Amino acid sequence: MSHSSDRGTAEPLAALVAVFAVTVGIALYAGVIDEALAGSQAERNRAAPTADLIERNHSTAGLFDPSGLSQSLSAVPDGYSGNVTVRADRTWTAGPAPPANTDSVRRPVSIRAAPGIVQRGTLRVSVWR
Repeated sequence: MSHSSDRGTAEPLAALVAVFAVTVGIALYAGVIDEALAGSQAERNRAAPTADLIERNHSTAGLFDPSGLSQSLSAVPDGYSGNVTVRADRTWTAGPAPPANTDSVRRPVSIRAAPGIVQRGTLRVSVWR
């Protein structure tokens, strides 16, 4: 009865080549995924997350306070310009007038017009380069 000592083993060079091939495949796959995600990030609407931040910073108990709206421009991403407009029975605006081709988002907000007085209004945030 003879026993083979190399049963179930692989050549070291073949094992290294297999590991190299798998590593290259994973690296290529990761590169393709990274490019796909970068492309979708570049095309996303920058106004939506900016509006989220502005609404969060100016709201208490679900009521939007338009006073100090000019401070909301600090939420605009670096390298971009922005405009924030709130409309109800009157209009509050911060920032320059937005150009025609701009990322923008509009959403309804409940505005604290005065203590005890709530009005339905619209928050519009525009962001552009």
